[in-house]
Amino acid sequence: MAPKKQDDGSTKKRKRIPASGSNAEASHESPSKAPKLSASKKPFKALKTRKPDAVPKDKTKKAPLTGRERRLHAKELAEARKKKRKRHFTLEQELAHLWEKMRRHEIAKEDRAKLVTEALQKMKGKIPEIAGSHISSRVLQTCVKHCSQAERDAVFEELRPHFLSLSYNAYSVHLVKKMLDNASKKQLAGFISTLRGHVAPLLRHMVGSVVVEHAYELSNAAQKQELLSELYSTELQLFKDLVSLKESRLLDVISKLGLQKGSVIRHMTSVIQPILEKGIVDHSIIHRVLLEYFSVADQSSVTDIIRQLSSPLLVRMIGTKDGAKIGILCAKYGNAKERKKIIKGLKGHIAKTAYHQYGCLVLVCIFSVVDDTNLVTKVIIRELQPTLRELILDKNGRRPILQLLHPNCSRYFSPDELASLSSSIPSLSQKDQSETSTQTEALKVSLNDEKSKEDTEMAVDEPSKDDTPKDDSYVAESGKKDPFVRRQELLIKSGLAESLLDICIENVGELIRSNFGREVLYEVATGGSGGVLHPTLDDKITSLHEAVASLSAMPKSDDSEEDHVLENFHSSRTIRKLVLDCPKFASTLWEKAIKGKSELWAQGHSCKVISAFLESTDSKLQRLVKKELQPLIDSGVLKNQRPRKLSTK
Repeated sequence: MAPKKQDDGSTKKRKRIPASGSNAEASHESPSKAPKLSASKKPFKALKTRKPDAVPKDKTKKAPLTGRERRLHAKELAEARKKKRKRHFTLEQELAHLWEKMRRHEIAKEDRAKLVTEALQKMKGKIPEIAGSHISSRVLQTCVKHCSQAERDAVFEELRPHFLSLSYNAYSVHLVKKMLDNASKKQLAGFISTLRGHVAPLLRHMVGSVVVEHAYELSNAAQKQELLSELYSTELQLFKDLVSLKESRLLDVISKLGLQKGSVIRHMTSVIQPILEKGIVDHSIIHRVLLEYFSVADQSSVTDIIRQLSSPLLVRMIGTKDGAKIGILCAKYGNAKERKKIIKGLKGHIAKTAYHQYGCLVLVCIFSVVDDTNLVTKVIIRELQPTLRELILDKNGRRPILQLLHPNCSRYFSPDELASLSSSIPSLSQKDQSETSTQTEALKVSLNDEKSKEDTEMAVDEPSKDDTPKDDSYVAESGKKDPFVRRQELLIKSGLAESLLDICIENVGELIRSNFGREVLYEVATGGSGGVLHPTLDDKITSLHEAVASLSAMPKSDDSEEDHVLENFHSSRTIRKLVLDCPKFASTLWEKAIKGKSELWAQGHSCKVISAFLESTDSKLQRLVKKELQPLIDSGVLKNQRPRKLSTK
């Protein structure tokens, strides 16, 4: 409180001395009036000072920009930012203008060549820097496509040191592929040598794996082996030319070089696992590596890979030959849960898979080994039924159907395809044999041991006590269900066979004349291998026989665009096979179409059908046709054919 009193006293003692009379009078006025005057003047002065600032001198307002002007202004700002950020922005703009001209279809070759040369001159020395740009990479691809060989070689030499870095870029990867497409043998060999030591890292990259796959597809057998060997072992990665072309299989490489199998499996596992985790399974080089891995890996490693592949990933693999083999092996050796995942993963892709050259074999394998016929019917057969007619007429689409009608027939599958269907995994297929051999060795050791009779008996009994329970992690290669029962359920219970018969009856003329549809019609008309369609569908099979006979009974006409069914190349041979293998059909055909007209059909392609009646082993049929055909044999129109054995179906 004391300092405040001192301040009050000091302020009272200080007095301002007035300078003039007027000021003196003002200073002697009451203190209450002075604040009123100052308060009334200050706001007035403040308003005067703010007014000129609030109201601009130029009272005219600017007109708002139009939409076009705003876009142009934004474009100018964006270009200014790009020019600061991109080093070669001006060059890219110039190249884009040239590209718009050179990529037109109506441009003359000479004019395009000039534009390409001009663009390459502008890019010279800067190609590796601008190859990663979205625009420049497209310009370069067009230039590489249309330039001369000398110019292409110059571009290749400029890009050679940078191929690896460009392979990881989403835009320049297309340029690298274009360079490989137009590369000479020497240039391709040089590119593959630059990949040495980088194959595995590139395959783990979504973009880089595309380059390795493209190089693998373009390379010869020796170069493919060079790319693959790097994925097998660290020794093969470090030392070149250890493997020759003769040792194409991994087992041969291991035996020749004396590599440790365990180290090879560990190295391959470290390469394969990251690739599968990222889902990079579309490439054929990866499919080949997986097949080789299956041939050497132990049981636990193989089952782990099968578990990972038993998913929608498998749909992306079955488009290649090796990928289809992997799909077959997964369907064979996967357990019930994994097979269910494989089938559900195919949902929505069944028709596309059936038409594919290699994918159809996976469906064939599923029909042969999967015991859950309800699931197969629900997912696969229901998706095939709407396009059944088109499938029958297609070279690949008919194969799953033919597998159900006549399994593993060499008429419908090539030896290579049958080998793929019968392929196996050594570590899984020999499991039971290894368990049996282990038990036998234990018995021998116990019997040779010098012990008492009781100890010997106990030792003999030990293997049965110590038998390991059956592992349910995999299923037998051909499934547990009887194959004939499985076929019946998939054909008859599902309604597929009835649909097949309806389509064959409605389209008998088209199917019997086609190269592929006739085979399905033949199998259906004979009842399938082992009589799988009998006796449930006997009535409809008889209707099909009558439809073919009625078609054959139609009069021969020269005006018709189509050949008569007995004179057509494909249909005449199909009818001949039916006469030989199906006596019931032969009798129907004779009564409806051939009887009384045999002399008319004894020439040309139809002659094979008439001769088939003589070759038949059915005694009733022989007696039926002998009276009419004997005069033709005597006159030399027909040759006396020996009866043939019935086809074992």
